[in-house]
Amino acid sequence: GELLMEEHLSPRKLKVLTGVDDLQRVKALEMRVDTREISLGNFGVHLPNLRELKLNNSLLVSVRDLGTSLSHLCVLWMTCCGLSDLDGISSCSSLKELYIAYNNISELSQLTWLDHLEVLDLEGNNIEDIDQMQYLRLCCKLSHLTVEGNLICLKPNAESAEEPGYNYRVEVKKLIPHLKYLDKIPASQT
Repeated sequence: GELLMEEHLSPRKLKVLTGVDDLQRVKALEMRVDTREISLGNFGVHLPNLRELKLNNSLLVSVRDLGTSLSHLCVLWMTCCGLSDLDGISSCSSLKELYIAYNNISELSQLTWLDHLEVLDLEGNNIEDIDQMQYLRLCCKLSHLTVEGNLICLKPNAESAEEPGYNYRVEVKKLIPHLKYLDKIPASQT
């Protein structure tokens, strides 16, 4: 009962969640949270060696809810979390893999700060403008990108009619020339 009374993810609560006394040993954590009900606080401070965080099927009002102390995080899963923007993702500056499929994301400019990003899953979001892909060009290590299930796979932007000659794979490859895989197929294949 007392554990539930705390309004944030305290070291005590993290020890119960992880099952370890020494939080320095925690390298990966999987949990479901609803940030409308509980604040995560700056929980990353207590998990200095956390490299992988899986929050799939959580309810996150904002990426900012994760706090600013996850700079060593390499892999982050936030699939089906109700996210509509990526404000605050820059505090996860070491990210190599980001899985944010099935959210409501339409704007990708915040991803330009992720210099180490190699894998990005944007499947089933609200990306309606192919020009959003230009932000990913600045992620110079990005090699694997998933965008299927977004409007840009059908037409270049929300205002344009579907064009018979439009091929999103060709357009994405033009905007991100260093990409190796697009939707799990070699990017060179159109």
